[in-house]
Amino acid sequence: MGQRVLVVAAHPDDELLGCGGTLARHALAGDRVSILILGEGGTARLDASNDTIAKLKAAAERAARIIGAEPPRFVGLPDNRLDELPLLDILKRVEAEIETVAPSIVYTHHGGDLNIDHRIVHQAVMTACRPLPQSPIRAIYAYETASSTEWSSVAIDQAGFRPTRFVDIAAVLERKLDALRSYGDEMRAFPHARSLEAVRALALWRGAMSGLPAAEAFVVVREIAA
Repeated sequence: MGQRVLVVAAHPDDELLGCGGTLARHALAGDRVSILILGEGGTARLDASNDTIAKLKAAAERAARIIGAEPPRFVGLPDNRLDELPLLDILKRVEAEIETVAPSIVYTHHGGDLNIDHRIVHQAVMTACRPLPQSPIRAIYAYETASSTEWSSVAIDQAGFRPTRFVDIAAVLERKLDALRSYGDEMRAFPHARSLEAVRALALWRGAMSGLPAAEAFVVVREIAA
């Protein structure tokens, strides 16, 4: 029987940038992959229009199909304004999803990202995943999000993103990139960090760091050995 996997993301496309290849591997292995996207991801943009959010939802659904995940669940919290909401309100959304999915593995943002929504989502996930008796969660991994994790500063995150887990995504890298193409409006031209070329380069670099052709990197937040 496959595992149940949950990725909690602040915005549409974060789930792919951070762990799209790893999620594709889970799906190919027969695992159930669930995606929770807390923020609507569009209204903070200068070029936002009335259909921006609808386009982002459609892109997230297409991307999920490509990597073999279930349709994402959208909460629709305000973009780049999660710091204006009570943490408890965000936490309850995450807790409800954990109760529904009962995941054994949870992926979420690195807590030191530049983007404020990412940091708050990390905090909400860690609170929702506190190690209570009978919890199904056996592992929590923090992913890096291009154009946020590497843009942080020591004033925000003194430790920086120092990965301790590497997942071989050589066989699914093209699938990850195909899924990211669903987010055409969110991707940028090289040499922007959120370009397809930069995402590929990061995968190759993380692979080189770990002796693999291509990889995604994670910080192990918690891992319980059977």
